[in-house]
Amino acid sequence: MKRISEYAAEVESAIRDLKIEDRKPESLYAPIVYAMEAGGKRLRPALTLMAAEAFGVPVEKSMPAALAMEFFHNFTLLHDDVMDDSAMRRNRESVYKKFGKDAAILSGDTMEGIAQELLLSVDNPNLIAALNVYNRMAREVYEGQALDMEFENRSDVSPAEYLEMVRLKTGALLGACAEIGGILAGVDKKVLKGLRQYGENLGIAFQIEDDWLDTFGDAATFGKPIGGDINNGKKTFLLVSALSSGSQDAKALEVAMGLEAGEMRVKTVTRIYEKMEIGALARKEAERFSTKAMHSIKSTGLDEEHLENFKYLLDRLAGRRK
Repeated sequence: MKRISEYAAEVESAIRDLKIEDRKPESLYAPIVYAMEAGGKRLRPALTLMAAEAFGVPVEKSMPAALAMEFFHNFTLLHDDVMDDSAMRRNRESVYKKFGKDAAILSGDTMEGIAQELLLSVDNPNLIAALNVYNRMAREVYEGQALDMEFENRSDVSPAEYLEMVRLKTGALLGACAEIGGILAGVDKKVLKGLRQYGENLGIAFQIEDDWLDTFGDAATFGKPIGGDINNGKKTFLLVSALSSGSQDAKALEVAMGLEAGEMRVKTVTRIYEKMEIGALARKEAERFSTKAMHSIKSTGLDEEHLENFKYLLDRLAGRRK
């Protein structure tokens, strides 16, 4: 059985074969080449490939769908960096910083178009069902992003609201990656549900872990400055959980978040998190959703050999330290 690293390597090769660098105008496609050559773990397309292959579809038949999911994912990153005013992505300048806002928006739009073209090129009798899942996923991702932006102006976001936002913004894409793999294999609705819920729970666990890393991680391995969420006033699992406690520490946290953005705000907020043991709470919650993801994938009836990759992916995304 293939390792996830082997699936990722095949995705890299397939991206190169698209020869995006030869397309014109260069002003449109150079930012796309820059974004895609930054790498990333390619775990989302790998999830599509391994879900399809686990149920009998060879890689070459599902590769266009896997590439579609990777292009969609990277399109959202380009737009996220514009909306978040993020200068760094994957340990280097973001497309937004290097090429400007207009290029990041337009090239991102083009990447989403490429994603649709790739998915439409899949030769499979269940293509319409796969397209329906893709379109549902895209809508949910946009809904999640809209909620994330709305939360910036609210001080009363509940942990439950936060988790639903994350399910949409992050979990929907991972859920669709797994589900589309199953659709191409023609599996039944029960299996599709297990695949989708695996991806959704994986996405929630991943985002909670990402929130933890932004405060307690290491900048050299995380790929962007530590404390960015604190300085941007972003509603993370840590912040929402701490504020919802209604304690004196929560009130102190509100005051700390009102400090001028910078090192002092980050240090003060981090100290309050440590006092409230919010970091430990976040790790526990990430583990809870990882367990739910594993239960979901086991419900598909896959044997232990095929389950191994899904377990490994959980460790890579939801149990990572970078």
